[in-house]
Amino acid sequence: MLSLPFEPPIQQLELPIFSQLGLNVFVKREDTIHPFISGNKWRKLKYLLADAKQKDKTILVSFGGAYSNHLVALACAGAMHGFSTIGIVRGEKVNNHMLQLCQTWGMVLFFVSREAYNEKQLLFANLNLPHSYFIDEGGKGELAMKGCMEILKTVNGFSHVICSLGTGTTFAGLAQSAIKKGMKPEAICVLKGATAINNEVAKMIGSENNWIIHHQFHGGGYAKTTTALWTFIDDFAKQTGILLDQIYTAKMMQGVIQLAQQQHYKKGDKLLLIHTGGLLGLLSRNK
Repeated sequence: MLSLPFEPPIQQLELPIFSQLGLNVFVKREDTIHPFISGNKWRKLKYLLADAKQKDKTILVSFGGAYSNHLVALACAGAMHGFSTIGIVRGEKVNNHMLQLCQTWGMVLFFVSREAYNEKQLLFANLNLPHSYFIDEGGKGELAMKGCMEILKTVNGFSHVICSLGTGTTFAGLAQSAIKKGMKPEAICVLKGATAINNEVAKMIGSENNWIIHHQFHGGGYAKTTTALWTFIDDFAKQTGILLDQIYTAKMMQGVIQLAQQQHYKKGDKLLLIHTGGLLGLLSRNK
């Protein structure tokens, strides 16, 4: 199934703000794994697809919004490994570059109301398809978390490991590995008013004494963007050569910079930021 083509590189960020504060900051470029199954999408799908294959399932069914990187990744991965795919899309019927890519790889799309979308198991059951395999929104779940634990498989020697957070699955897997290696896991939550997610993460990995979720850097809420955010993305790209997406990684990077300025980190700390991919979302900028 999905086998890692190479170990993603770790790139140091040579930004004046970090040098001034005496911080050593690096980015693990998970975005380079694959152009469409990038970052945590690859990690999450690895064991899900293996489980589907072991159970002789032939149709992968999952869920997402109209600009879902997860659905794009699933459509591509399904085509690569001989699965049919179905995407159940939240909201009114639309046509955009993300959904067109899904259809190019053979994914069948169904659009449902936001109310109906909340009943994912019912939607799956109503399809009544033999040999179908349920994958939750964003790929979240234990098998996805198992895949995300492997992000740090070859990584040691950092004081902090930081990622963006949506469903919490990536962070939960990452945190388990980081704690075992003596590194402090932190997350920048991109959802507004989502402090309850701390309880969900605690159920998966235990006491909050070992990890931190920062809730003040969501930039107005999930998928909310501003002119200032786009300017930050452009400036960061010019300084580093690294593209950030506007939903997750740009807000993570902004959060880390602000935390550094607030002296949340100590001089000499060595930070590893996880680039979780999702760069196809940048193509929606001019819409």
